[in-house]
Amino acid sequence: MPDQHCDIVVIGGGIVGLSVAMHLSQGFPKLRLVVLEKEGGVGRHQSGHNSGVIHTGIYYKPGSLKARLCVEGAGRMIAFCQQYGVPHRICGKLIAATNAEEIPALHSLLERGCANGIKGLQLLDSAQVRELEPHCGGVAWLLVPGAGITDYGNVCQKYAELITAHGGSISTSTEAQAVVRRGSETVVETSRGAFATRFVINCAGLYSDRVSRAAGQKPGVSIVPFRGEYYHLIPPRRHLVQALIYPVPDLRFPFLGVHFTRRIGGEVDAGPNAVLAFKREGYRKTDFNLRDLAGTLAFPGFWRMAAKYWRSGVGEFYRSFSKSAFVRALQKLVPEVTDSDLAAGDSGVRAQAVLKDGSLVDDFQFACTGNMMQVWNVPSPAATASLAIGAEILRMAAQAFLLE
Repeated sequence: MPDQHCDIVVIGGGIVGLSVAMHLSQGFPKLRLVVLEKEGGVGRHQSGHNSGVIHTGIYYKPGSLKARLCVEGAGRMIAFCQQYGVPHRICGKLIAATNAEEIPALHSLLERGCANGIKGLQLLDSAQVRELEPHCGGVAWLLVPGAGITDYGNVCQKYAELITAHGGSISTSTEAQAVVRRGSETVVETSRGAFATRFVINCAGLYSDRVSRAAGQKPGVSIVPFRGEYYHLIPPRRHLVQALIYPVPDLRFPFLGVHFTRRIGGEVDAGPNAVLAFKREGYRKTDFNLRDLAGTLAFPGFWRMAAKYWRSGVGEFYRSFSKSAFVRALQKLVPEVTDSDLAAGDSGVRAQAVLKDGSLVDDFQFACTGNMMQVWNVPSPAATASLAIGAEILRMAAQAFLLE
């Protein structure tokens, strides 16, 4: 017999799962809701290992979920931080073309940003750049004034407080191990007993595909973990970066390239690269899990992806083991940066959904299958967009589950 009965189980206590649960607990306060999180606290993985940037939505294809929810979510996030006293700052971002060949792509970004409704975008000359970022290199620049920074770990804590304030509960150190349909109920078997529920929302991030398969679903994608490795500017050299300095990205990939990010506490991150992780929670180069790696290598889409993008992958892998190569990439943005200016920093792992044909899923991906909502692909800018994602999934769940 199940140990607990409820109306909705949300699997995953990252920023997306918490936002979904917060919206549900506020929108349907009579429903019994529980969030299951396998770690001892919320926001321990992607949500707590990101750069803290409040993105504006300039990179994303017009009309996509990413574009719409990021633009909407950025506004909501700023208002949320203001309302609840979460530290944040609207500092702006410079996107720098480092050679003449990148200038057309910079102009394309400007057009994309305007199509997404982003306000205040401006091409700058070198004199204007010197006023904002005196040490920034490049040959052409785009200012994104609405970009900002916050601490998404603090945001997660506030979401959790609001969930419990509205009658929901969060069960930490509770790993979902199986999802079984029994009559009109679904039973989520966990490391701390079984939870019988009417509806399940899968926000398991790095394990979202496995949770789907445990429930007998076929997600059509596999999560491939990519580790992003950072350096920090040492304190005497933090003056080299005032806010956010980014390169012109290759829009074939969902990764933005190495960049500089001033954190809300004043630290300056440099990075990340993007390399295959040999463990789904592989934050160190030495982290290894046989099941995780075997699952990646057995997935045909991984090899098709590798065949398409092997040149870029080799470059990222080389930078992972060569600090001098990492420095050279950073010097394109801030020429004064030297090897001695950088200290080893933290790492994050991105849950990237990959299709069987080797395509990287670029957009957010949600689906409803029976009495279960699947959230399969919500990498960056999911933290920025989390409030808008929560509202979107609330709308979808209310319609699909006939919530009252």
